[in-house]
Amino acid sequence: MLCFPALGGCQAAKTEKNRQRQEERKQYGFPGIHFLSARHRPPPWARVEIGRQIKLTFARHRFYGEFTPAVGTYSCSRPVHTTSDLLAVGGRSGLWLGRAGWCYNFRIVRRLLPFGITVLSICAALARPAVSAPNLSGLWDAKIVAGQLEIPFRFEIAQTGTQVQGFFFEGDRKVGSSSGSFADGHLKFGYDYLDTTLELWVEGDQLHGAYRLNRPNAPAMEIRAKRFVPAPAEASGGPQVSGSWEMRRVPQEVKTASDTRTWKLFLRQSGAEVSGSILRVDGDTGYLIGRWQNGHLVLSHFDGDGPLLFEAKLNADGTLAIALNRQADYLAVRTTEARAKGVPDPPDPSRYTSVKDPSVPFQFSFPGLDGRTVSSSDPRFKGKVVIVAIGGSWCSNCQDEAPFLVQLYKEFHAQGLEIVGLMFELDDDAALAGPRVQTFMRRFGISYPMLLAGTTDNINQRMPQLVNFGAYPTTIYLGRDGRVRSVHAGFASAATGAEHARLQGELRELIQHLLAENG
Repeated sequence: MLCFPALGGCQAAKTEKNRQRQEERKQYGFPGIHFLSARHRPPPWARVEIGRQIKLTFARHRFYGEFTPAVGTYSCSRPVHTTSDLLAVGGRSGLWLGRAGWCYNFRIVRRLLPFGITVLSICAALARPAVSAPNLSGLWDAKIVAGQLEIPFRFEIAQTGTQVQGFFFEGDRKVGSSSGSFADGHLKFGYDYLDTTLELWVEGDQLHGAYRLNRPNAPAMEIRAKRFVPAPAEASGGPQVSGSWEMRRVPQEVKTASDTRTWKLFLRQSGAEVSGSILRVDGDTGYLIGRWQNGHLVLSHFDGDGPLLFEAKLNADGTLAIALNRQADYLAVRTTEARAKGVPDPPDPSRYTSVKDPSVPFQFSFPGLDGRTVSSSDPRFKGKVVIVAIGGSWCSNCQDEAPFLVQLYKEFHAQGLEIVGLMFELDDDAALAGPRVQTFMRRFGISYPMLLAGTTDNINQRMPQLVNFGAYPTTIYLGRDGRVRSVHAGFASAATGAEHARLQGELRELIQHLLAENG
């Protein structure tokens, strides 16, 4: 409507418009901007019809946009307490937008909304402080679910912003991830030397996720974790079990020849805290860590591989009744009493595997990681003492042995020692096996050749000179004439304590003796 001041038309127009607004206010609600008190009940004319709300999220508050036709009755008269308590109301002159006790004419707001949101977004982006990721650094009490068992283990996270690293533990030695990321409450750790991935989601003060091999159709194992809390000190430390034991499968569970073998058990105790390891012919379980709990010894192991639950109870005769993963039962006796109680000697790892004809030089010929064949007849091995290390990148006991072999190579290579690794992988595709072996070499700083010798399924065909092969690792020691002087099955890691030191000393003496011989 046009008005002309000289003719007094504007004043008349304003008076008429105000009259219309007052009438509209009585019937439908104020069509302009009006404050609805958060402390007092708004006027009764604020009762309106509400439609479906389409939500636009901005910062920590919510704004409501378009509405469908009325679907129910709502009222502005309900209490408005916070800035995020939003209402959408309407009257004859249009829909209203309510926020923090304010009602707005939506016909006007609708036109200004795109521009307003843009301006507010820019302001908020400049004014709002950056939301930092929660700090997950520190120790966690974790459990891995294997079958029906929950096996506890220690885990640690080191975090700098969104960069994270996750650590398993092998005793006091940290086993760190090779990659890690954290975004939107999602942790992801890669362990390239284990060929595994750990994914965890933050759920309050707990973590929950899965651990899996990076292989097609590999099953995932559930992982749960909460912040580390030191175990309460117990008044009694529990029965004293430190020392060397020998354990054997209970007679009623013996089904195969391997069930009749005796294993060694090494335990160390301080109060209620106990650690140790089981040594089989192929190697040991790694560190078992735990404590006495209500008359039962509960130990566990998981360092990214080989989850194991060890539960034991001391019998009245001083023996230990042991259950492994609640699936296999054993009886353990002190080593000093084992023969008297009818427990046979454990297998001798230096006699477990042999060769068909010791007078014939040991032979091998397999491709290296670069595709070129490396053979026992190559000049680099002629007249040298050679260690042939049979293993695999997947083999935890091979990982235990690798640092010792690297140490021997550095110490004795200049005196005539050569080492070659024959890797039997789980895949016969070199494109898959090769990178895993390369990762193995990088992890341990291996500079001697590692060959792709085959898979675990065809080792007997690839190593026809061996008799009774059955352990990874198996390490063959050749004299300067190329003939086999010793074969050792398995490897006792640092988890076995004094046995580890004894084995290293014995093998070092063997190398020194072979180097001193003439070819």
